[in-house]
Amino acid sequence: MDRVEYYEYITKEGDRWDLVAYEFYGDATRYEPIVRANFFDVGIKPILPGGLKLRIPVLELKNHIPPEELPPWKRA
Repeated sequence: MDRVEYYEYITKEGDRWDLVAYEFYGDATRYEPIVRANFFDVGIKPILPGGLKLRIPVLELKNHIPPEELPPWKRA
């Protein structure tokens, strides 16, 4: 079985699953791996309280473009 690596993230008041996914993956629709990794500890909440420790799975991003190669308006 493959070992999954995780980032650790402490939520800010008002965070949502999609916002966290966007912050880590650059795609708000990729929130499902984050929800699955935290389901038993956090449950499903539409808005996350501040101070929760989330596990963010490290995903292999297909067709990932390094930030320095993106046009200026797409850089974070």
